[in-house]
Amino acid sequence: MPPYGEAPPYGAGQPPYMGGGGGGGGPSPQQSFGYPPGPAGPPQHFGYPPGPAGAPQQPIVTQPGMPPAQPQPGMGPGMGGGDWMSIPAGIPNCPRGLEYLTTIDQLLVKQKVELLEAFTGFETNNKFSIKNALGQKVYYAVEDNDCCTRNCCGPSRPFEMKVFDNYRQEVIHMHRPLACSACCFPCCLQSIEVSAPPGNVIGTIEQEWSICSPSFRILNHIGDTVLRIEGPLCTYSLCGDVEFNVVSLTGEKIGKISKQWSGLAREIFTDADFFGISFPLDLDVRMKAVLLGATFLIDAMFFEKSGNRETDGPGML
Repeated sequence: MPPYGEAPPYGAGQPPYMGGGGGGGGPSPQQSFGYPPGPAGPPQHFGYPPGPAGAPQQPIVTQPGMPPAQPQPGMGPGMGGGDWMSIPAGIPNCPRGLEYLTTIDQLLVKQKVELLEAFTGFETNNKFSIKNALGQKVYYAVEDNDCCTRNCCGPSRPFEMKVFDNYRQEVIHMHRPLACSACCFPCCLQSIEVSAPPGNVIGTIEQEWSICSPSFRILNHIGDTVLRIEGPLCTYSLCGDVEFNVVSLTGEKIGKISKQWSGLAREIFTDADFFGISFPLDLDVRMKAVLLGATFLIDAMFFEKSGNRETDGPGML
């Protein structure tokens, strides 16, 4: 696989993504998720330098032979070793804070149990721990909202979601506006906007109008649809996982967002959920961050309780 900045431009005779990695003697074909083809490459709005000799921006992926991750100086006590994932080194042209996503193809999202909310039904700001497949912390996310909005609007409330790394720096920001998710309001459906670094939009998730099963489209920073998410007919979690498939524009499944069964007591008395996200290892890191935003939107729409009361139902009714 060629090093960063030397790959061919987007769309230069490359076939669409046909599954993960694979062996072989040559480099596996890359799909430019999130960017249209063309010799000029996508516009760069990320504030980091271009590749050598003005080469167009390429997808940020992991590469064979990349230097191993090293602990970084200046980490606070308890933040650098064992518990937290170390930041991968030697990755140019990557948005600040997304370097962690270059070496992983799976994220585990665990919502913190809020005792006040569990016992009283009084809505509090949600908090999430985001880990890799090895159980190392990658990020933590905190909802930013006011008390009145949380308790009056319930699961449909607007919010700002701030995602921090192990340096306690905000690296991803998500904005969910107030909207309706019912099928009888097709002109005011749910969405969430993802920025990385904060202030620099990298993608959006938009709900598609549907009666039977939920579906979403994933847009890149210029508004082109690059992926879709297809949900099940019933999103009620009864002693099993609920899966939302991530598919390409040709309908091929390339990943999934899975709401995992977290135990009877936790499911009944709290709305603290477990999610698993899987995606191709060579998927652009910006789209990986957008899929994380899709997880928070799906959680708010289908698994967030209102006053400890279940709101799940068949289809989008």
